[in-house]
Amino acid sequence: MVKQRRDSIEQYTKGGRQDLVDKEQAEIEVIEAYLPQGASADVIEAAIDEAIAETGAASTKDMGKVMKAVQAKLAGKNADGRTVSEIVKSKLTG
Repeated sequence: MVKQRRDSIEQYTKGGRQDLVDKEQAEIEVIEAYLPQGASADVIEAAIDEAIAETGAASTKDMGKVMKAVQAKLAGKNADGRTVSEIVKSKLTG
């Protein structure tokens, strides 16, 4: 539900509809109050580093293997997939 609202916020921002952005942001805050605590950036970074080392990934071609390993490591923790994907991509390209 949060992801849908974040996608909506992105679209409303592009469309110049600040009133709808504010509404969606308020709904996210209510929903997040009921979600388990999200994984910290340090936990996500550590899981990604371990997954890259375990899979021997060297480029973005290996992103699928790394993402699968990271998801297994972060199972049960509330981690935003988009954020994880962006970090994995940056580590594999940089």
